[in-house]
Amino acid sequence: MQTEKVEHIPVIWVEPDANSHPRRLALFLPHFTGTKEKVRPQLEDLAADGFVAMSFDPWQHGERGSGETPDEMVERVFAAFRRRFWPILGQTTLDVLRVIDWATDTLAVEPAIRVGGLSMGGDVAVAAAGIDRRIERVAAVVSTPDWLRPGMRDLSHPERLLEPGEPDSYARWFYDQLNPLTHVGRYGHGLALKFWCGERDTQVPADGALRFQAEVRDAFSERSGDVQVDMLPGLAHMDVRDPARWWPDCREWLAGP
Repeated sequence: MQTEKVEHIPVIWVEPDANSHPRRLALFLPHFTGTKEKVRPQLEDLAADGFVAMSFDPWQHGERGSGETPDEMVERVFAAFRRRFWPILGQTTLDVLRVIDWATDTLAVEPAIRVGGLSMGGDVAVAAAGIDRRIERVAAVVSTPDWLRPGMRDLSHPERLLEPGEPDSYARWFYDQLNPLTHVGRYGHGLALKFWCGERDTQVPADGALRFQAEVRDAFSERSGDVQVDMLPGLAHMDVRDPARWWPDCREWLAGP
């Protein structure tokens, strides 16, 4: 595992076998409250598949955080979801571009990038693919292209809808510029994108991925297979703590031709 500070962004990566050619980059991003170190097993697998496998701390997470615990972060952010979560999503999405720039300049990787992520990390991966055409393949696990998240429920009390609150102008800017579902026109360039959605996920409902798939197909009928949605039977949001339920298929997709 190697580490670097890319401007203000703490990055880790694992190198593939020295004989791997061409040098390809795969990013895998952690969930909300997670850190780059949390996805080390996924990075090691992707390096074994021949990729320079990289992750970084999302904004306000890990080395970029204030020292609050995961529970404290959840309480703070979900108390005003749109006002506090959208800037985390948006700034981390922009950071993907900076990290790819650095990797292509410094690590001699090809500008044909794979990006995956878990929950919030997948949200970021999808949004980044809409603004950076170097990204050619995306894997989004229990993630959504709809930052509004209609139908989002409390993890502790699934019968209770979460009140998302209203964004301030700062948070609204990120939504207006980056929300994938309201920028479907950015996804018609041959990008291969796949969502894995939990059948019982009430935190990130599958509806957003399904609506996005339908709108991309309507807009770009000749590329109707570019957005895939795979429903995982019986899977609730927190069940992804068992990577055996999603990682083998996700890994195969990211490493695919």
